Amino acid sequence: MSGPAQLLRELEGRARKRFGQHFLASAGVVQNIIRVADLSRGQRVLEVGPGLGVLTEALVGAGALVTAVELDRDLVGFLAERLPTVRLVEADAADVDWAALLDGPGWRVVSNLPYNVGTRILTGMLTRPDRFDRLVVMVQREVADRLVAQAGDRKRGSLSVYVEARAEAKIRIKVPPGAFHPPPRVHSAVVELRLHPDARTGGVAVDHFDAVVRATCSAPRKTVRNALRSKFDGSVVDGALVQAGVDSRARASTLDLGAFQRLAAALPLG
Repeated sequence: MSGPAQLLRELEGRARKRFGQHFLASAGVVQNIIRVADLSRGQRVLEVGPGLGVLTEALVGAGALVTAVELDRDLVGFLAERLPTVRLVEADAADVDWAALLDGPGWRVVSNLPYNVGTRILTGMLTRPDRFDRLVVMVQREVADRLVAQAGDRKRGSLSVYVEARAEAKIRIKVPPGAFHPPPRVHSAVVELRLHPDARTGGVAVDHFDAVVRATCSAPRKTVRNALRSKFDGSVVDGALVQAGVDSRARASTLDLGAFQRLAAALPLG
C-alpha cells in the first residue's frame, strides 16, 4: 500500500495546493477498518472523500465494488489513474441524492468522512435504509462519542437520539492523530452503524419525532419541562409529561429512546 507522502509527491505539480486535509496513513488502521466493514467479494461500497486513495486501494483489494465521491477534481483525476476499477463521482457528498446515485439496497459505506461536513453527510445517510445497510465511518472522537451516547451520558443530545432511532451504533476503533499525515490536533474514531429498516419513532411521524427531540434537547442544562415550554404551551407540556411518564425535573440527557417516543406521541403535531 502506497503511503500518503509518496502519493502527494506523485501528485505534486498537478494539484491546486488545497491539501489542508489530513490523510489516513496507518496501514494498521486501514486494515482494521476493512475488518470491521466485513466485506464479501462483490460487496458494493460507497466511499466519501477518498483523498489519495489509501483506504480505497484496500477496499478494492478486499474485493469490493467501490463507488467513490470526491469533490476535488485533481484528486478525481489522480485516483482514476491509480485505481481504474473504481467508479469515481466528482460531487459534494453533502448535496448528493443517494437514491439517484446508487442503484438498489445493500450498499455499505466505508469512509473517512470530511470532518467539516461529516455529521451532515452521516445524518443524511441514516435516512436511506433503502440504500445503506451499514455505515463504517471515521469522524472526530468527540462526534463519535455523541453518536453513541446512551441515556445518562452527559454527551447525549439530539444527535444521539436521532442516531439511536435509526441505527445500532458502536465505536469500533479509536484512532490517534499519528495515524494521519500530517497529524491533526484531534483524536478520531471509527463508528459502525447498522441501519434499522425503519426509524424507531414509536409510530409517530418522523418529522414530528425529530422536532420534539430537538426541542427537548435544546437547552441541556434546563429541565425537560422548561426546554419544551420554549416550543409548546405550558399546560400542554405538563399534560404530555404526565401522559408519557417523564419526570418534569429530568434533563434530556437522562431520557431513553422510549421516553422520547412517548413524549412525541403525547405532544401535538404542528
